[in-house]
Amino acid sequence: MKAPSPSGDKVDSDEEGPIETDTFACILAHAALEKKALDVVILDLRGRIYFADLYVVCTATNPRQVSAIADEVRRVAKREHGRVPSSVEGREACKWILVDFSDVVVHVFDQSSRGFYDLDGLWSDAPRLPVPEVEGAASDDPLFPFR
Repeated sequence: MKAPSPSGDKVDSDEEGPIETDTFACILAHAALEKKALDVVILDLRGRIYFADLYVVCTATNPRQVSAIADEVRRVAKREHGRVPSSVEGREACKWILVDFSDVVVHVFDQSSRGFYDLDGLWSDAPRLPVPEVEGAASDDPLFPFR
């Protein structure tokens, strides 16, 4: 697998060739939503930080779900696009797991950690990409009627 292009616009995929960074972030956000992640946002940080282009930020309701979302993100990236993260941090405590694909970084928070670290507030001026909709996602789930 090749490294992303210097512009950060494309990353390698499996047989289909390069996939755009924005598309890859949406795929990872969709994977999180499939595991019932809440409050998913995709922050466009190009030109604001040097180590990533996009952040996918989401919330889980408990440590088991934090772990499940991070595992699903990794599984989808590897199985469908041949990509493995350069690092994964926070697996021990399962309060905030960071899955780093270099160009896209996925942050899976429990509810208290999301509020404490407040990446949404820190990057409030960053553009947000549209988050893919998932049929049966938490907002449509009768178990989460208050979303």
